[in-house]
Amino acid sequence: MIERLDPISQFYRMHLPNGCIEKNTLTADCPFCLQNGREAAGKLIVFLNRDGFFHGYFRCLNRCVPGGFPLWFARIAGIDPVEAPGFDPDREPFLLQADYPTRNINTEIKNYQDRMTPDILARFQQADVAATALSEMRIGFNGRYIVYPYIQNDGNCYSARCVFPDKTGDFFWHGDERFFSERFQLFNVQDIERCENGTLFLCEGEDNLLTLKQLGFPGIAVPDCQTLEAIDPDRFAFVNTLFIVMVNNAESEAAARSVAARVGYKVRLFNWPGGLSRNYSLWQLARDKDRNFRTVVSSMITTSRAFSPFASPKREEIRFFDRLDQETGDEYGALCSGFEKLDTALEGIHGINVIGGAPKVGKSSFMIQIATEMAGKGVPVLYYDFENGRQRIYQRTLSRLSRLSLQRIRMKDWSEPERQRYDQACRDFKKMLFSFRVINDRKLTPEIMRRHIDFIRHETRSEYTVVVIDSLHKLPFKDLSERRSGIDAWLRQFESIRDELQVSFLVISELTRGVEGSYKETPHLGIFKGSGDIEYSADNAMVLFPDWEQMERNTERSNLLWLVASREHSPGLIGRYALDYPYWGFIEKQETGEKPKK
Repeated sequence: MIERLDPISQFYRMHLPNGCIEKNTLTADCPFCLQNGREAAGKLIVFLNRDGFFHGYFRCLNRCVPGGFPLWFARIAGIDPVEAPGFDPDREPFLLQADYPTRNINTEIKNYQDRMTPDILARFQQADVAATALSEMRIGFNGRYIVYPYIQNDGNCYSARCVFPDKTGDFFWHGDERFFSERFQLFNVQDIERCENGTLFLCEGEDNLLTLKQLGFPGIAVPDCQTLEAIDPDRFAFVNTLFIVMVNNAESEAAARSVAARVGYKVRLFNWPGGLSRNYSLWQLARDKDRNFRTVVSSMITTSRAFSPFASPKREEIRFFDRLDQETGDEYGALCSGFEKLDTALEGIHGINVIGGAPKVGKSSFMIQIATEMAGKGVPVLYYDFENGRQRIYQRTLSRLSRLSLQRIRMKDWSEPERQRYDQACRDFKKMLFSFRVINDRKLTPEIMRRHIDFIRHETRSEYTVVVIDSLHKLPFKDLSERRSGIDAWLRQFESIRDELQVSFLVISELTRGVEGSYKETPHLGIFKGSGDIEYSADNAMVLFPDWEQMERNTERSNLLWLVASREHSPGLIGRYALDYPYWGFIEKQETGEKPKK
């Protein structure tokens, strides 16, 4: 009954009739040994544990042919592939686009194999790698360097990596230069085809792969972790499980995870236990464990974890409740603008907040005041300025803190109260600068912004950061003709940074003119200039609406701040903000209920 439910066992029992099964392993006389010039048939074993990763994997103990899975067995045994479990007549194999030359270095590789010395063989024996495994992999010696042949899919060798024994940094490539590129740097690449519908190892370093080949496992290797980036994930389209085994260091682990993300669910990563030295490898493990190496590798296979792009449910639980606890803390509560009505309406400065306004209504001054007030309370603030310049931002801040006009500050003919206010403002300004950074980089990219955020978080020991963009429409774009798509791309980056790094954004946006060429229309999402993504990206979209006659010099210059859209809060009038002339600040008025003029 079990055999009828297991096509793979049936397949091997049919084509190895003299075999016997014991403990989920079929042992039979190898049908390939005599065909490959061996004096007598050795033993061929097949793993039939249906719950294991290597169900259906066969190998000859004489190493007369490379091991593999049923489709490979059928191919080398001359069996109609239709009889092999898992055969798909519509499956198109991966074809590397390459023009293989007529000239190869096969003869040289054979000569290098014949030049192996007792000392080199003894070196491999330290990791329990026998001469038979070296012969199977066609590894040789040129008198100074170990030669690892990089045989291609057509069965020929056009390039080889020559490595000085135990000095991995001392190597060179030999052969046809066209095959020195990274896309050809897969050692034992033919095992991919042999492992169709099965399991394969991908190792960093040829020697590490050799330790697995000695145990009888199938696998390929790259010379270093950087080469992983050149691997086309389509190469593994028909492999069911891919074990990735890297050297024990952060760079290799990151490279492995990058490949795993591209290959997908079938990847399982070997994890090194803590406490091992940097660059510890399978080669060192084989030397350290000696005869226990097989047991340790088997344990690592069993405990390996499937690569997942998702956090575990437990990790998600911890992250959620940690974040919930943080939002009850003082740091989260300090993310306030300093304007009571604005903070009440938004429950603080969180998420992506876009503020639009007509030209010259004071958007920059309003934002500078909020940013410097927050920085003065110890909140780290990055102010990306493409409008005013660092000196003007600092001058306006000092004027507001000291309540001295810029003219009075420059004159330095102060009364005693003015001097006291100025001295105190200087002290406050100095303290504020620890948490406040102005950036005018016209070559800004999202990656650079992330580095700035990481730096100021580390510098201030803070979990939160506020980023001010002045303004959205003057951010750097690669192509000015694609301004709208560039703005939308930046907004999507802000969303990612907000979620990953707990960053709050204050973003100044321009507005489009109304039907009569003015900015005096009822605030709504459609008046934000040049981006359809603001309505999707912004957590809060606000408009600073002028409520004064610009041509009347003696009228109070005040603006109404409207919340026109929000994910969590009710839209409506937030408050009236009067310009505190000539101190470059705003005062939040107490009266409410005004409606915008139409």
